[in-house]
Amino acid sequence: METKDKTPAQIKSFKKIIVALSIVIPIAVALLFGIKIKPEGLDFSFLPGVYATINGITAVLLVSALLAVLNKKYKLHEKLMKTALVFSLLFLLLYIVYHITSDSTSYGGQFPVIYYVILISHILLSVIVIPLVLFTYFYAWQEDFEKHKKWTRFSFPIWLYVAVTGVVVYVMISPYYGLEI
Repeated sequence: METKDKTPAQIKSFKKIIVALSIVIPIAVALLFGIKIKPEGLDFSFLPGVYATINGITAVLLVSALLAVLNKKYKLHEKLMKTALVFSLLFLLLYIVYHITSDSTSYGGQFPVIYYVILISHILLSVIVIPLVLFTYFYAWQEDFEKHKKWTRFSFPIWLYVAVTGVVVYVMISPYYGLEI
């Protein structure tokens, strides 16, 4: 079924799913922080570097997608955005695996205020970006490009900020992984 053939009830259902995911994902992630599983013989300490790399790739994909759409390469834009969504989902899964299998790491470097401002803004905006990205994608999928553009004005810079600050947070805290502070 083409997206243009969706009934108002189907569209409303999709919007409800987006709202539900926007609530459930952050709550589930927060709850999973309370679960610690230590699988014997498995070490996931390499994951922060992997998901920081995924954040970096996501940032590159987002900028590339912006350049594609500015150059009217809409199919390339669509492919890049779908890839960015897949990378963000992969990030989320690896982030959860790491945090349920590993102890938290304390920041022990200079400039803790800068680190915590970046970290807290990153975390808060990563929650806010979920519905923004999903609605932005939804409107493109619906071929409602006016609404897609309006949502993009908010979702793009926030998503890019979250992707870039994910790398920055990793670079700042990476020297302290595995250290007792």
